[in-house]
Amino acid sequence: MKTIDQFNFKDKKALIRVDFNVPLDENFHVTDANRIEAAKPTIDKILADGGSVILMSHLGRPKGKEQKYSLKYIVNKTSEVLGVPVLFAEDCIGEVAQNAAHNLKPGQVLLLENLRFYAEEEAGDVNFSKELASLGNIYVNDAFGTAHRAHASTTIIAQFFPENKCFGYLLAKEIESLNKVLKNSEKPVTAILGGSKVSSKITVIENILDKVDHMIIGGGMTFTFIKALGGEIGESICELDKLDLALEILHKAKEKNVHIHLPVDVVAANEFSNNAQTQIVDVRHIPTGWQGLDAGPKSLENFKEIIMQSRTILWNGPVGVFEMENFAHGTITLGEYIAEATKNGAFSLVGGGDSVAAVKQFGLEPKMSYVSTGGGAMLEMLEGKTLPGIAAILA
Repeated sequence: MKTIDQFNFKDKKALIRVDFNVPLDENFHVTDANRIEAAKPTIDKILADGGSVILMSHLGRPKGKEQKYSLKYIVNKTSEVLGVPVLFAEDCIGEVAQNAAHNLKPGQVLLLENLRFYAEEEAGDVNFSKELASLGNIYVNDAFGTAHRAHASTTIIAQFFPENKCFGYLLAKEIESLNKVLKNSEKPVTAILGGSKVSSKITVIENILDKVDHMIIGGGMTFTFIKALGGEIGESICELDKLDLALEILHKAKEKNVHIHLPVDVVAANEFSNNAQTQIVDVRHIPTGWQGLDAGPKSLENFKEIIMQSRTILWNGPVGVFEMENFAHGTITLGEYIAEATKNGAFSLVGGGDSVAAVKQFGLEPKMSYVSTGGGAMLEMLEGKTLPGIAAILA
């Protein structure tokens, strides 16, 4: 795997695809600079070598050149995070970009305007890719969040750098962490899959059944399994068209000697509201008019036992409606168990939008081995797919 450590960037212009798709408030101030901070080690290494850096990114989903999606709004925050002044080119191709790149001196950083101001970016247009490629000497992909898209700047561009292309530190770490779970895991391996729908996780489940010893299923998709097994689930969320699929998963797991652990009790509510009345009930006997919104205490005790024995842990999806304070306990407690197992030497990987949001919200992020930066990209890797952005560097 070619990383930036295999290159000396002295007097080179590194063209880096970063994922600076960061949230902005109504005054166009960056409200979360995590993605910029995540790219800093890669940029630092290139500057320390005596190279210069040209940053390419998208922001939002603009329809044409919409100024509210201009990357000029993140220049100050990027300068602050990197500790060096960041220059800005008001275009990503053409004369403006060419001149800015040409005049770039070693030690300087240039940010190009939003790639998605051009439809050619998402279309994976070869000529657009060629124009971008002409700006630098070495291509570095450090954007895991977009590695599953065959866009011009993430994939197509790599062909113009047959020898001079590599992964940045962030993307290399993502691949390494996922491989630790999927290919080089220390047993026992436990996957914790939460979220509302079995249908959104089915390919992941099928792909990782050969790689795990235990699978904890939580969140809304619990109830599709419980209903399939003949349980009464009240008004709980359920995919009625996936009952046979749930039984098939349980059968396949048994064949492969994978232990599937479902909640045995839940915190049930009489409405989908933080202020609802609640009671703890057996997951198979949820009363009519009530719905399960969080894992119950017995379930958490069971999960703790499995997590504490594990050497490799993958967590994708919450086990309750953690956005509501009264139904966040299960997800927080589960996170604390994983943190404790990690402290005891297990490798823990957290990925997928909601579980990442949960560990950040509850201050658990520093206690995990690795928290992935790419929701969709990580899911596709867990599904066993080859990501075009990664394949383009390995080609």
